[in-house]
Amino acid sequence: MLLGHDLRAAVSDILGGLHLLADEDLSPGMRLQFERMRAAGEDMARLIEEGFEIVTDQAVGPLRQTVQLARLLYDIEMRWTGRAQEKGLGFHVAMAPDVPVLVRLDRIALERVLSNMLSNAVKYTDSGSVRLALTVEANARLLFTVLDDGPGFDPELRGRLFRQGARGEVPGKAGNGLGLFISRDMARRLDGRIEVSNREEGGARVALSLPLEGLMPPEMAIDMPLPDLSRMRVLVAEDSALNQAVLGHMLSAMGAHCDTAPDGVEALEMLDNGSYDLAVIDAEMPRLSGLDLIRTLRASGGRHSTIPIVVCTAYVLRANREAIVAAGADAIASKPLTAIEPLAEAITHAMERQSADPAGDGRRPCPPVVDEAIFEELLAVAGPGASQELLQRLISDLTRVERGLVAGLSEPNLPLVRADSHVLLSVSGAVGAVRLQELSEELCACARREDIAAMQLIGRSVLTQIDRLIAYAGRRQRRFDEVGA
Repeated sequence: MLLGHDLRAAVSDILGGLHLLADEDLSPGMRLQFERMRAAGEDMARLIEEGFEIVTDQAVGPLRQTVQLARLLYDIEMRWTGRAQEKGLGFHVAMAPDVPVLVRLDRIALERVLSNMLSNAVKYTDSGSVRLALTVEANARLLFTVLDDGPGFDPELRGRLFRQGARGEVPGKAGNGLGLFISRDMARRLDGRIEVSNREEGGARVALSLPLEGLMPPEMAIDMPLPDLSRMRVLVAEDSALNQAVLGHMLSAMGAHCDTAPDGVEALEMLDNGSYDLAVIDAEMPRLSGLDLIRTLRASGGRHSTIPIVVCTAYVLRANREAIVAAGADAIASKPLTAIEPLAEAITHAMERQSADPAGDGRRPCPPVVDEAIFEELLAVAGPGASQELLQRLISDLTRVERGLVAGLSEPNLPLVRADSHVLLSVSGAVGAVRLQELSEELCACARREDIAAMQLIGRSVLTQIDRLIAYAGRRQRRFDEVGA
C-alpha cells in the first residue's frame, strides 16, 4: 500500500510538471513532445491504478467511465506520431463524422487493446505508414481499425495468433508474443471482438469491434442550446484529418453543411470561388497560416471580408489570443475539442458579434486603407503646393506597380513579382498603408520561395488593396482641386 501511494504521488508530480510546462511559449515541435509525454504519462497512471487493485485484491471488475472519443484519439495521435517518426513512418488518425462524441466503457481495457494493436503495427512496418480509423458499422458497432504497410501475418501463424507466446519469426523483430493475447483478453472485457487479416494491397489489418448498445452515457445530453446552423455553409480550414472529422461531426450536429480545406491557400481559393456563411480556421496550417488567411480575407474588401470567423488553436496564452483577435478573428475555440459546447459557444459569440455591428447589416466595415495620422503628416511635410504632386506621383507609382504585378502573376514571372512587391513595400510603408505593406511582404516571401499558388492568391488581395489606395489618393487629389477652385 505504501509503495502504491508513493508511485501515485511520483506520477502525479510528473503529470503536474508537464501540464505547467505546457503553458509555456514553446515551439510547435517541443509542444508536440510534451503532449506525447503527457498522453503516455496519463496511460501509465491508469495502468498503475489497475495494477495495484489487482495485487491488493481490490479489483471490482471492469471500470466503466465516460470517454471523449475525440480526446482519446488526440492522445493516441500525440503518443504514437513520435514513435512512428522515429522509424521514418507516417502515422494518421481519422474519425468518421457519425461517431458519437462520448461513450461509457472500460477505458483502461480499450487503451491496452489499441496500444498493442499500434505497437505491433509500428514494430513490423519498415516503410510506409500506420493508420488508425474510427468508424461506425452498419450493424451499430464501433470499429477501431489499424492498417499498416508491413509484411502482413504469416499464414502458418494465423491459427495460433491469440495464444500466449505466439509470434512470427521475423528477423530483427524480437518479441514475447503477448500483444494479441492481451488484446483479445481486453476485447472480451469490453464485450467486443478483435479480428486480424492481411490486406490485398499488402500489410495487415487489425480491427476491434464494440457494440454501441449500452455505450451511450447520460452525459450525451447537452445543457446549452446549440446554435442553429441549418441552411448555413461552413468552411473548415484544418490540416489534420482527425480534427476535420471532429469539427465536421460537431458542425453537422448544429445543422451545418461543411466543406474542408487542408491548408490556408486552398481555403482562400475556396472562399474566392464559393459562398460561405461561417469559417472555422486552424491557427497553424501549412503554406498559408490561419492568421495570414484571416488578414488576407479582412483586407480583401471582397464578399467574405466580413465573414464570421472562429479560430481553433492549442496556443491559448494571452499573447496568442491577442494576436488572433488582432488578425480579425471573431472568437476562439481551444484545442483539443473534446466536447461540442466550447465550439458552439465560440460560434454563438462570433455570430452575435457580427449581428451587433453598428452597420446594421451584420457586415463590419473594411479596415482603413491608410493610417490617417501618417498620411496627414506626410501631406503636411510636403506642404500645400507639393501635396498634389505627391498624390499624383503616388497614383503613378501604384498604377505602374499594379500593371507589373498583373503581368507577373498571370505568367507567372517570379523576378517581376519580387521586384514590384519590393517597390510596393516601400511605397505603402511611406504613406501608412499598413495592411498593404504586410501583404506586399507576404507576396515577396511567396515569390522568393517559389510558392506560385500562394503567390497568386495573396496577389489578388494585394491588387485589391492597390485599387483601394489609388481610389483613396484620387479622392484626396479631387479634394485639393475643389479647394483650389
